[in-house]
Amino acid sequence: MTTEDVVRTFVEYYEERGHRRITGSTLLPPPGDPVLFTSSGMHPLTPYLEGRPHPLGRRLVNVQRCLRTTDLEEVGDSTHLTVFEMLGTWSLGDYEGPRSLDWGYGLLTDGFGIDPRLLHATVFGGDDQLGPDTASLELWQQRGVPVELTVEDNWWSNGPTGPCGPDSEIFLWTGDTPPESTPTGDDRWVEVWNHVMMRHRRLADGSLVPLPQRNIDTGLGLERLASLLQGRTSVFESDLFDPWRRLVPGLWHMDEPSLRLVCDHLRSAMVVIGDGVRPANTGRGYVLRRLVRRVLTVLWRDDDSSRELVDLPGELMRHTLDHFRQDVDPGEVRRVLIEEEQRFRKLLERGRQVLARPRFQGSLDEEDFHYLHDTHGLPRDLILALRQG
Repeated sequence: MTTEDVVRTFVEYYEERGHRRITGSTLLPPPGDPVLFTSSGMHPLTPYLEGRPHPLGRRLVNVQRCLRTTDLEEVGDSTHLTVFEMLGTWSLGDYEGPRSLDWGYGLLTDGFGIDPRLLHATVFGGDDQLGPDTASLELWQQRGVPVELTVEDNWWSNGPTGPCGPDSEIFLWTGDTPPESTPTGDDRWVEVWNHVMMRHRRLADGSLVPLPQRNIDTGLGLERLASLLQGRTSVFESDLFDPWRRLVPGLWHMDEPSLRLVCDHLRSAMVVIGDGVRPANTGRGYVLRRLVRRVLTVLWRDDDSSRELVDLPGELMRHTLDHFRQDVDPGEVRRVLIEEEQRFRKLLERGRQVLARPRFQGSLDEEDFHYLHDTHGLPRDLILALRQG
């Protein structure tokens, strides 16, 4: 099942159950939104989750591209990407959690052909403000799916205040033995789908009040699910990364963790550029700059600065822009990447000269780091990398 097959099966399954497909937004939230990038499928729908009527009704389905800077340090493992796509469904004051979970179970087992014996669920076990989510627990027990009760792991919020609620997560066993233990006890259980019962709003004092309507918000990582359905051991081995794994190793020889980071960050940078962001020292532009410079730091490790982004095959840019449906000239994406590479080379040269001064030969304190950043534009991570080199 290709990634496109996964998307089509998912969307059609929910359209048959009365959901209307909505167009996913770009990575850029609407003006005035405090977050830098869209980080979840629900983000663009916040006004409707809070009670505003949606023009397409109460049942929605979509595919939303997302970017999470919080996952940057995790990139390179088998499941995390910087830019990824989230398959999502919503009930805006319509059906409740058990129906959502039952449909989810049906899609995974009947639609995608997953053996139900390889599934495990987790459910909110209750805390000092709310009792356990017995409705979700009973649904899973009726379906014969083992359940683990947790507290913090099964409470979803988008921040310290705002919409929130208990959730039930569905895990798939990826080990080469029969399933054992539980999701919190064995990382071979991989989370594939989260169903949030978004019923509350948390206030600044920590108290909970009911939302105007009881919503369901589900999110399923497309790349993660596709790689599991394709029998691959990581998201980087799914069909989405086929051209990357075919072309990049022949261009630059790297170990597997480095290859994954380079492919992820370059692919993510292309998408960010495609959505209109350009490198800068603050905000979204700094995230883009950091992605590109992390790639170059890996490529130029061991003092191999002959590797250049100008050598990137155009096929990778076209494949990425086409997949994310971005009407952008690949030549413009290449130009932005190359210009940022040139700026970084100059910064490295200046940084080496500055750090060679006697003042910076010993250990550095916070005053040194602030001076190097404010006066010479050298961020802490670059200073540390240069000193290690």
